[in-house]
Order: sequence, then structure tokens, then C-alpha cells
Amino acid sequence: MFQSSKPQLPLKQIPGSYGLPFFGPIRDRHDYFYHQGRDNFFATRIKQHNSTVIKINMPPGPFISSNSKVIALLDGASFPILFYNTKVEKRNVLDGTFMPSTPFTGGHRVCAYLDTTEPNQLYSNASLSKISFLGKMVRRTSTLSWVPPRLTSCSGFFVIIKIHQRQTLVLRVLDYLIRGFYFSLFRLQRLVFLRSSTILIRTVPFPFCFATSRYKKLYEAFLKEAKTVLDEVEKLGIKRSEACHNLVFMAGFNAYGGLKNQFPILMKWIGLAGESLHKELAEEIRTVVKEEGGAREDLVVQSHDASFEIKKGDMIFGYQPFATKDPRIFEDPEEFVARRFVGEGEKKLLKHVLWSNGSETEEPSPENKQCPGKNLVVLLCRLFLVEFFLRYDTFEFEYKTGVLGAAITIKSFTKASTF
Repeated sequence: MFQSSKPQLPLKQIPGSYGLPFFGPIRDRHDYFYHQGRDNFFATRIKQHNSTVIKINMPPGPFISSNSKVIALLDGASFPILFYNTKVEKRNVLDGTFMPSTPFTGGHRVCAYLDTTEPNQLYSNASLSKISFLGKMVRRTSTLSWVPPRLTSCSGFFVIIKIHQRQTLVLRVLDYLIRGFYFSLFRLQRLVFLRSSTILIRTVPFPFCFATSRYKKLYEAFLKEAKTVLDEVEKLGIKRSEACHNLVFMAGFNAYGGLKNQFPILMKWIGLAGESLHKELAEEIRTVVKEEGGAREDLVVQSHDASFEIKKGDMIFGYQPFATKDPRIFEDPEEFVARRFVGEGEKKLLKHVLWSNGSETEEPSPENKQCPGKNLVVLLCRLFLVEFFLRYDTFEFEYKTGVLGAAITIKSFTKASTF
């Protein structure tokens, strides 16, 4: 049995209940989506059981997922057990208890759904050439040299459109990757979410036949635009089609999914911080620019207060927003502190930032399941802030959440007074 190297805490039974078969998962799904909401769903159960390690049913449940039972890790102490890939199996596991059918990814199980021990995976330890492929992709998304000159020089980065006497910020951040890529994915999302009942979407699997033509267009665009990378892939002994489907998935789910969520939230918190932070960012930026899965075996996981035994085969679920806002680790975790991770904070706290399926101090590799688009999202967020505050001193905004995610409307700008 695997046990953490931390000081031993009292061993307790994992609290919580799955309820009656079928009806329990249905009840929890309705609580999660309709009655309580995502964060309150977990917070209520933490309070009810006085524990941050609990048994719950994780949506979507019937009829999409055959088994909704998970053990949820809801604090920064227990969550990192998920990164012990020699102890936790992640075959066909990425985002909860559901894996979409392989036609959505060209008939392939893309890297995100492969376990690190599988002998035939695209970045398998058994093939140095395949490790080299992932390494190249990670390096390309980690450096400014991968960003085309027209992005770094602001050409086409964003467009201000006046709508109803308001200015709406339209981001074109992946224009350099595939022309129209954002638009195609947005249209696909509309097909999924707006033309069908949300209750229906959360109850039965979405058929690939409705997305076939649009996915084919995306795939063909990547096949053409990523020719140089795919030529390298074939030299490494990897099938061109398999690699291309993985690139589509990585750019769509990892990078686009992260960016679409990240940009509005980034602007929300910076906007709420007020004009003093805007001034500080503008001055700093302009100065710089001028100068230049399931358990493989029985194991014991620890929260801050107790130890819990997890049996082989149990599905372990970690809710990252609670882990990265753990009040036992972060002071005032619900508050936006602009320089929380600067200076000493970088040394002490950055390792507890876990949004990318790994610690922020680590890098994606063939041995882990960390998001390969991790550095691309962070890089583009930084570039966006640089380009924004080169042009504007401050701004006012309106923030909304909806079915398609967060949305931010810029109500007014103050143009840059210097630079």
C-alpha cells in the first residue's frame, strides 16, 4: 500500500454517500447543475461531512457515464496525490467520469486519454522518437520565438468594435495558428449548447454525426497549416493522421479551452483591482518595452487533518478550484492579490498552483499528464496584458457568465497618456 511521506495523521473512513443506484447520481447531477451550482455543490458537502475528502457522484451520470462514483479531493493537501502517476491510473480519464467517443478525435484515443504506462501511446516511454515529438511541441509553446512577428507587433491582435455605443473587445489571439479556428470552434459550441436543451445535453451523449463536417474542416486546416510539424512527426515514425488529430485536440481543448476561460477572468480581476493596479501595470510594461484517474493500488491520501484509505480501482476526483483556493495554504484565497506570486510568494506558493493538471513549477513531459498547452495560455495572457496596457491607461467593464462561459464587455477606455 502506498502511503504519503507526510507525518502520519489519524486514519478515518471516507465520509459521504453515493445514494441509491441510478437515483443517487441523478440527484447529485441536479444539485450540481441546477439547485446548488458547482462550487456550492462541493462546499455544502464539505460542511455536511466536516471533511475535504468525501464520496460523491460526479456528473454527468446516467446515461452518459456508466459509473459516477468518485472520491473527491477538495483541498491543497490531498489533491497532489493525483500527480503520482505510478500510483494513480489515468486511462480514459481527463475531465471527470466521461470520455467522448473516439470519432470526435478521428478514431484515435488522443494523448490526453492515454495512461503514462500504455506501451503504444504517442509519447510512450518505449519510444524515444515519440518522446521527442512531445518535447518539441512543449518547447514551441513555451517560448516567444514560437509566436509569429505579427502577434508580437500587435498586428491583428484585437479589434475594437462599437456596438450600441459600447466597445466590445474581440480577441483574435489564435489568428496566427489557424485562420478562422476560433470562429469554427465557437460555431461548434453553439451547435452543442444553443440548439439543444442543456438538460438533454447533460443527460445523453452528443452524437458525432452533428459535428462531422465542422470537425473535418478543422482537421483539414491543421493538416495544411501544420505541414512542417507533421513532416517532422512522420520522420519520428508516428502516423501523420494520428499526430494531426492530437494537434487539433491540443489546440482546441488545451489551448483554446484554457484561453476562452482565462482571458475574461483575467480582465475581470484586473478590472476589479482598480485604476491603481492599471497604472502600476502600464508603467512597468512600458518601461520594460522601452528597454527591450483511478488508483492502481491501495493507497492512503492525507488532507490537512486526517488520512483516508482509497482502494484499488476507486475513481479519484480532484476539484482544482478548491485546491488552489485552500485557506490553509493561501491567505485570503477569495481575494485577488496582484503580487501574490511575486518575490517570496513565487518561492513558497507557486508550487501550490495546480490548474494545469500539475504544479505550476513543473513542465509537461512524457512521464506526466500535465496540460501541453499550459505555457501557451500563460504566454498569451502575458502578451495580451502587455499589448493592452501599451495602448490604454485604464478601463471600465461589465462581466457576465453564461452557458458558453464567461464574457466581458469593455464599457470605456482611457487611452495611454505616455509611451
